[in-house]
Order: sequence, then structure tokens, then C-alpha cells
Amino acid sequence: MKVGCIGLGDIAQKAYLPVLGTQPEVELHVQTRTPATLRRVADSLHLPAAQRHADLDSLLGAGLDAAFVHAPTAVHPEIVTRLLQAGVPTYVDKPLAYELADSVRLVALAEERGVSLAVGFNRRHAPGYAQCVEHPRELILMQKNRVGLPEEPRQMILDDFIHVVDTLRFLAPGPVDDITVRGRLRDGLLHHVVLQLGGDGFTALGVMNRLSGSTEEILEVSGQDTKRQVVNLAETIDHKGQPTVRRRGDWVPVARQRGIEQAVLSFLDAVRAGKVLSARDALETHELCERVVRTVLEHSGAA
Repeated sequence: MKVGCIGLGDIAQKAYLPVLGTQPEVELHVQTRTPATLRRVADSLHLPAAQRHADLDSLLGAGLDAAFVHAPTAVHPEIVTRLLQAGVPTYVDKPLAYELADSVRLVALAEERGVSLAVGFNRRHAPGYAQCVEHPRELILMQKNRVGLPEEPRQMILDDFIHVVDTLRFLAPGPVDDITVRGRLRDGLLHHVVLQLGGDGFTALGVMNRLSGSTEEILEVSGQDTKRQVVNLAETIDHKGQPTVRRRGDWVPVARQRGIEQAVLSFLDAVRAGKVLSARDALETHELCERVVRTVLEHSGAA
């Protein structure tokens, strides 16, 4: 199976290439427009010249069976369009695009061509989060905070808060019939944002504070007088009387802890089986993010 990796930045090098580069049935092809990065990364993977590509035309010429897109978000629409038009099953880092219209167009193109399109919402596969589906979820609370990093609203929400939005959607135990958004925008930069989703018997609350004094990610699900808390995707604490703590094993790879390994292997298994994956559910997350962006801007008078 010939698999292309487009974009060789930090996320590709730290999370995806260590998984793709160890799959025995995968012939890995890498592509970036930066010669020094291409040489360094390909050398580290011991890839021959034929599996190193300086442009997308060269990569497509290799006859790919699947592709992973880790290039900057701004160029996702152009790259993903080329791949889908070529009939290549495509996995792309979130978000599909900064503009909802582009995301809608890409999902429609994939469906029109009958080609798989998957968006990298790895937290759905992270063991600590996936196990929360088994827990009562009358109240869901997720915080994903940073230090000294207020940012332009669309970029912050689509590049980072989207993980919170998708996780709330993933864990919501029923249809959402109420949506509330609050945020603090100062001098064009978003300091914090809060999303509340409500439905029959549950409330889901997502918080991101970019001036919180701590870089942290905490998920809590509770109900029926029990609570499960996942801290930084590595430690799970069950509360029912005396807390019980489970920590990530010392030798568990980060890519597995964060659900990236599972997402990659699931995508490759679908490609091998000829199963066409739909990004329609991922598009719903993008639509909700667009609603968050617009509400934040409207409340600030910046829309």
C-alpha cells in the first residue's frame, strides 16, 4: 500500500510518521516544499529517493492508495481537492478549512467522487476519552487551557477549540436542542470562550481560556452519583466514594495515548477493506465551530 504524507511539520514528525513508518505493508512517500526538511525527515526514515517528493504532482505520480495531510490549514482546501479529484482516500488534520464554505465543498466533492475523507479528531480514539462513552454522562465538562496565548477568534476556534467542540458532540448522550456561546474578545484577540450544549437529561460545557496560567486539558463526565475525570489524556480518576486513579503506562507511546495511532490504523484498515469513509459528521463539528465564531464576533460588535 502506497501512502503519502503531505506536510512534515511537528505534528507529522511527532505523532503520525512514527506510526506510518512502522507499518509493514505501507510504502511511505513524503512530500514538502522545504528541501532541508524533506531531506532530514526522509533520511531519518531511511526512505529511498523515489519516495521523496518536492511537490504534489510528483507525489500523485507515485500512484497513492491513501494520503495523510498535515500541511498548514490555509492550504488544506487546495491539497484535499487535488487528492479527492485523483480518487485518493484522504485523512486530513482538523480543521478541513478555516471557512465553512470550503469544508462543505470538500465533503460534497468526496461524496460525489465516492472517495473516503476523514478528519483527524483523534480524541475520539484516545483511550481515556473513548472509555467515557461507557460512563453516565448527565454532565460533561471539558477544559482545554493555555498560557499567554490569546488569538484571533477564527484561528483559535478552528485550530484548537474545535477539539473541545468535537469531544462534546462525541460524548453527548442524545440530540442537542440548546446551544449557548460566550467569549471574551479584546483588541481583536479571543481570551476565552465557553460553549454550552443542552439536551434531554444532559448538559455539556466546553471551556478554553488562553490566559489561564496553565497548559492543561481536563475532561469530566458525571451522572448517577459517579464521576470520571481524565487529566491531560494520561490519567483517569474514577470518583465513587474513594477515588481510583489509573495512569498511562510508562511505555505507552504518546501517539497511542492521544488516539492518533488508533485513528491512523482505523483509516488504513478502511482503505484496505475498500470501505468509503464519510466526513459528514465531522462537518457538523465545523458547522458548530462556525456558529461559535460568529456568535463571539457578533457579541463583540466585530462581525
